[in-house]
Amino acid sequence: MSLPARITGTKSNEDGRRNSVIGARKIPNAKKPKSRPPIGLRNKVGFLHHALPNYSGPYSVGAMDIEVPAENPRVFSHISRRGYHLLKLETVLMTIYYPAAFGSGAGRDPSGSKKWSRETWLPRPRFKTAKAYGKFAGIGNMAVPLFAATTMLTKIPAFRNPPPASHWPPPNNYRHGGAEVKNQEGQPPPGESEEPVFPLMIFSHGLGGTRTAYSSLCGEFASYGFVVCALEHRDGSGPRTYVNHAKEGLGTMEERESKGHIDHDEKQRKRKYDEIDYIFPKRNPKDTSPLNEKGVDRELRDAQTQLRLAEIEEAYNVLYQIRQGNGGAVMKHNLRRKGHIGASSRGLDGVNWSAWKDRFHYKRVTIAGHSFGAATTVEVLRNADRFKYVEQGIIYDIWGAVIKPPTDEPRHRISAPLLGINSEAFMYWPSNFNAVMSLMEEALSQGAPTWLCTVRGTVHVSQSDFSILYPRICSLFLKMTANPNRALDLNISASLEFLKDVMRGNGGGKAMIERSMTNEALLNTEILEDLPTEHRPDDKWIAARLKIPHEFRSRVIPQVVRKIKRKGNRGQYNPGDEIWMHVRTEAEHVKAWREKRGSGIGDRDRKKEYENASVSEEKGESY
Repeated sequence: MSLPARITGTKSNEDGRRNSVIGARKIPNAKKPKSRPPIGLRNKVGFLHHALPNYSGPYSVGAMDIEVPAENPRVFSHISRRGYHLLKLETVLMTIYYPAAFGSGAGRDPSGSKKWSRETWLPRPRFKTAKAYGKFAGIGNMAVPLFAATTMLTKIPAFRNPPPASHWPPPNNYRHGGAEVKNQEGQPPPGESEEPVFPLMIFSHGLGGTRTAYSSLCGEFASYGFVVCALEHRDGSGPRTYVNHAKEGLGTMEERESKGHIDHDEKQRKRKYDEIDYIFPKRNPKDTSPLNEKGVDRELRDAQTQLRLAEIEEAYNVLYQIRQGNGGAVMKHNLRRKGHIGASSRGLDGVNWSAWKDRFHYKRVTIAGHSFGAATTVEVLRNADRFKYVEQGIIYDIWGAVIKPPTDEPRHRISAPLLGINSEAFMYWPSNFNAVMSLMEEALSQGAPTWLCTVRGTVHVSQSDFSILYPRICSLFLKMTANPNRALDLNISASLEFLKDVMRGNGGGKAMIERSMTNEALLNTEILEDLPTEHRPDDKWIAARLKIPHEFRSRVIPQVVRKIKRKGNRGQYNPGDEIWMHVRTEAEHVKAWREKRGSGIGDRDRKKEYENASVSEEKGESY
């Protein structure tokens, strides 16, 4: 059954471009970014390097790095280089961001050290990772001094391995209540347990991404009460990742080869780890370009997607074990510890695994991703029979070229609530925007609440840490006009509003969001009838940058006007000043959808599916 929604009307030229009578010269009444005081001297000495902002939610944030052998190691596709398979699943690597307990960052850390530890934003080994970024970006070793002068010292504002929070936050957040809210406790909402059980989110990165490249987005969700599993895909979509191997027993090269028909070359055998760089498709290295006449390398991208789906399943099994109180077994096999490449000396030392038992939900998961990760999210949602524990999805600036047409079987179409958030740069890419719209229509046709919006003045990297760490580059070369911190606010606020509307109450995570979010009513923005074109770049820059006809008028004047309005408190703010809405499910239909779901229609089958989910209670040697 189709769920009524308003969808943007568009006009098309013969060349497929969309025209509009609406001008988009500037962002007239954008709000000021949320305040995030720096943590320590490292963040304050900004002239030495760039710093990441602190998180705006009421919780302090913790982080754990975990790499463990996959339960089902195997190869994907026959694609090879130098006679060895490229796409193989041996271990699964993730950073878990989560709400941290009172006292995180004060006194001794959980391992007994005098100083609390934080993960570096650029994954270790940093110089090698910087070189890999240079190769990916086409600038070679020039990337090393670039990173060394800017982000080589940057740390993520989340402490390693603190206990998870066991308190409800106050009905406030960092923006309105200041830093003290992170040390205040609130009363449990009506109908909720004395201690909170946090909602779970799984995040999939895009091309050129890592598990830390979206730390601001993932950490923001954690500060509002989510346990967020940020995967690092080993499919050749990141600049470089390292696959460790155990020295004995489960996870050794020999054990992986015997169990999963996996092969290793002599260099890998000698150094005891795999080094996986970005895979450029043969004879079509720029298959991501909108101007590429050959299109995407379908064989490679489909195989990468299947590997990503398997990694999500593996990560979910690890999360399930942690939630069941079996974290000690996970720690036993963790390969991100001293003596392994890419690891810190802390590893998982000091983690109180008993505190994790029943600490987060595992049946009502949110799946989210950016770019290629958003396309991965779509595949998860289309395979609801395989990912029975996923209930809703968020796609940030999806790469539409890798999306397959929907099947004729309704069970393999998107039937879960869906939120799409575009960058303005990607909105001007006609074929990509059409692909996104087709996904919205697919979800609507299955009766799912659906929204699609665009954050004005943003580019493709605006939903990652890159726009925050390199704002001048994004402004000068990509013509980003949105404040990168405010762009992050808008993405988080719209996402929290979506989740508040579609998540379940009384144990589903809804109460956690309602407790402390700032509702900016972004999803109530009026529908944009036609797509604007004023910032549409020339074809050679399509999707890569924006066009700024008048730099001074588009940058300086709006900033002055905003300051005057804030000072005089005379601003007539409208969400449409900062975002454009293309698809919106009306409130009465969202309410009807919730009532239908809550009435028990379909719940019996869903409950049975949950009970039959492919997660075993006892993992033995495979934890």
